[in-house]
Amino acid sequence: MSTSAKGSSKARIVTALLRDGDRVLLCHRSPRRRWYPDVWDMPGGHVEPGEPPGVALARELREEVGIEIAVPSGPPLHEVHTDTFDMQIWLIEAWTGSPVNAAPDEHDAIGWFTEEALGELSLAHHSYRAMLGKVLAEPRA
Repeated sequence: MSTSAKGSSKARIVTALLRDGDRVLLCHRSPRRRWYPDVWDMPGGHVEPGEPPGVALARELREEVGIEIAVPSGPPLHEVHTDTFDMQIWLIEAWTGSPVNAAPDEHDAIGWFTEEALGELSLAHHSYRAMLGKVLAEPRA
């Protein structure tokens, strides 16, 4: 991790790849969103200053899709680094509650998708398709 001024100005993002058998949950970002509008993304959001990433993930999932998870103890499944953000993605296969669109100002839809259905979607990042396909191809834990 860079500790330079440029590195510290990057947004820190956490997201969850919510897997239920052969399906993953994605949220459609509203066309009105400033960043990455009108694409499908995983639920998650910004890490607050001083907040551990796993705690931020649990908070974001509660706020965005209304579910409770155990704070992840292991390393993230995948990371995405760009000039403007660093994102950590955790595979989450157990939660309490049923996912709903609890943040309609951020997402105009949520849905469960199989690997076949992913091919028709506009995804928020080019690395998602391969990562989602790999996870869905693996036997469930």
